[in-house]
Amino acid sequence: MSANVPDAAAAAAKKNGQAILENTLTNLAHWARVIAVPPPWKMLQPHVPAVAAAIAAIAIIVIAMFAFDVPASAWVAHQEPQWLRDFFEKITDLGLSGWFLFPLGFGLIALAAIITPKLSMMSRGVLLALAARFGFLFIAIGLPGLFGTIIKRLIGRARPFVGGFDNPFLYHPFVWRPAYASLPSGHSTTAVAAAVAIGAVWPRSRRVMWVYACTIMASRVLVMAHHPSDVIAGALVGAVGALLLRRWFAAHRLVFCARDLRAYPGPSLRRIKAALHEVFSGRRPNYMNSLELSSD
Repeated sequence: MSANVPDAAAAAAKKNGQAILENTLTNLAHWARVIAVPPPWKMLQPHVPAVAAAIAAIAIIVIAMFAFDVPASAWVAHQEPQWLRDFFEKITDLGLSGWFLFPLGFGLIALAAIITPKLSMMSRGVLLALAARFGFLFIAIGLPGLFGTIIKRLIGRARPFVGGFDNPFLYHPFVWRPAYASLPSGHSTTAVAAAVAIGAVWPRSRRVMWVYACTIMASRVLVMAHHPSDVIAGALVGAVGALLLRRWFAAHRLVFCARDLRAYPGPSLRRIKAALHEVFSGRRPNYMNSLELSSD
């Protein structure tokens, strides 16, 4: 009799684990289908100022290739103070996409696991609103980075001083070697995409995020990993990608308003805590005590 108790507990745990896995996969698949539906083309058409800004950025990239890339690399190689190099060597990898994608991906999977039809409508709405934000940030940061990772290896631009000298016009397309993966800068793509995406969801964070992005962009030049034009190109890819994703989500009325692209008010911390309390305790909270929404 007692020997059957551990077996029953193990069987129950296995059944619960399978149920959680099935629920997680079902939610993720449903969310992916919702996002995959192409929105009306007019929602993806950029405004004239955005097109003009992109054209201006491309012009700056070309000018930088001719006027700034070689002098910048020469200064970094021969005149940059060692303490400055050491400082940026320590912080430059904060521009790696994993700093954002791993927490966001884990959070998205966790939300997919705990959102079930058993929850109250209010709790489900709160957690789904949070999942939509996590999903937007994950895609808006990850997709431009993936695009940049592929395109830079197709372009094949050499990094500074590959081969012992700096030639900003040295290209070996399709070689898929790190030494020839300079344009655009992946760190800059990630940093700017994160600044645009996080700033779009939480406008109060914009100043901090842009300080972060500019610091990462500068670091890539100061550690001699990229030319200035690589960094500007990476910023362009990151910004365009994140802005297009914002329009895509707005067209589905997720996170952003389709009319003016402003972020909808997100659930307050108190409501999130109340929803999580229901998930783990099974008791439905009194949302009348947590009516406020965050206004940023």
